[in-house]
Amino acid sequence: MTADQQHSKRWAALAVIALVQFIIVLDITVVNVALPRIETSLDFSRAGLAWVVDGYVLTAGGLLLLGGRLADLLGRRRMFLIGVTVFAIASALSGAAVDSAMLVASRFLQGMGEAIATPAAFGLVALLFTDPKERATAIGINGGVAGLGGALGPVISGLLISVASWRWIFYVNIPVAVIAILAVSRLVAESRASSRLAFGRGAAERGESADLAGAVLGTAGLVAIVYGFIAAANHSWGADQVWGALTVGAVAAVAFVVRERTALAPLVPAGFLRNRARVTSNVSAVLFASVFFTVFFLLTLYFQQVEHYSAIRTGLAYLPFGIVISVGIGLASQLAPKIGVKPLFCAGALLFGGGVLLLSRITVHGSYWTHSFPAMVVMALGSGINFAAFGIASVHRVSGEDASLASGIQNTAQQVGGAVGLAVLATLALRHANTAVAHGVAVSAASTNGAVLVFRVGAGVALAGALLVALVRFGRPELHAEVAAAGSELEPAAV
Repeated sequence: MTADQQHSKRWAALAVIALVQFIIVLDITVVNVALPRIETSLDFSRAGLAWVVDGYVLTAGGLLLLGGRLADLLGRRRMFLIGVTVFAIASALSGAAVDSAMLVASRFLQGMGEAIATPAAFGLVALLFTDPKERATAIGINGGVAGLGGALGPVISGLLISVASWRWIFYVNIPVAVIAILAVSRLVAESRASSRLAFGRGAAERGESADLAGAVLGTAGLVAIVYGFIAAANHSWGADQVWGALTVGAVAAVAFVVRERTALAPLVPAGFLRNRARVTSNVSAVLFASVFFTVFFLLTLYFQQVEHYSAIRTGLAYLPFGIVISVGIGLASQLAPKIGVKPLFCAGALLFGGGVLLLSRITVHGSYWTHSFPAMVVMALGSGINFAAFGIASVHRVSGEDASLASGIQNTAQQVGGAVGLAVLATLALRHANTAVAHGVAVSAASTNGAVLVFRVGAGVALAGALLVALVRFGRPELHAEVAAAGSELEPAAV
């Protein structure tokens, strides 16, 4: 195969993998606009309806770390294909759901598919591109397109509901999955860590066995913590469901740390989390995602319940966000090899936080063009820069052994941040609104005031992320040190 053919196949593979990432992340936000239709169609209770979103986030957030480690050990292409297949089957079941229990169960299965496919996909991208500049661009595009999926969820949902039914927000995933399975099987060769997954006493004595105990503890800790924060959205912080789950999660997390220090083949290798760039990226991702997903949730409610937008009008209202976030992705991908990721992190967080603060100007019967639109443009530019920077920084100085694990940790940070943010911040908005209604304020005004409060808090959280990045030293000061370092220590995958 000629060099030009290899080059074309790499970018074709990236296009397919990025498309799958787009669809997977899309499914986090695509259901928001459809929830009222789903509630009526399947006779959901209000408490049960929350699990259409939470079931997906809970499963994906809890299993991503394990999915990343398994991809490195069992093979990234294999796990990507398995994950996409699970995701497609779950999508078909979601679209065909005949009752609420079937839909919630299939959403849990969808989350499992994401947890298997996403870190494997990122590991494939990191290993397909050997040139540091190409790798920075490819990782930025892949991470950015995933973020674009989250931003365009309401747009696509609104259009599909208007021309077909809510079921098509799930059915549309199936042809994409089939194309991805066929294309990746042909375009990408297998890649895995040199230490293959093994079982049994002999393997353990050689230090080659998978850390199954660590996997169970890590997954259990994440699931329990995420569940505890989700439960806080519907119960008081003193409720058994909340503090009990958080306590179990904390104990499991501590046990996981202890286990990883003593395991022969730890799930997270010793020293993996000592890299300042990666750790800062993961913490920033938690802060960013906690605000990002909450803003979309509350803004969708504002458009539909306060401004009385239809589903399609709500979707179209988000269209500028989708366009501008693409600009941010492209800009960051081009600038990263030249200036490094730290300036991008700072710029992205400042723009995003500033946009959220601008959004706090919304009012009952406010103007879309003077209140929502300018804020969304600024937010979108910052979001695009952030998503690209997260992807690049997550593999800073990562060896080929751990490429998918790095992605698993980064995606876990975003999923957990989104789940916790929705639970805590959306609950803050709801309780503020309920208090206002109890004092005689109109429902629409109370709802808007609750959202405004959370947007101001969210802006502070986002700006704290910018401050964190500004204060942390990423290492060598050269302009492209972060990207070059990430590129130099990863082995290429075959094409």
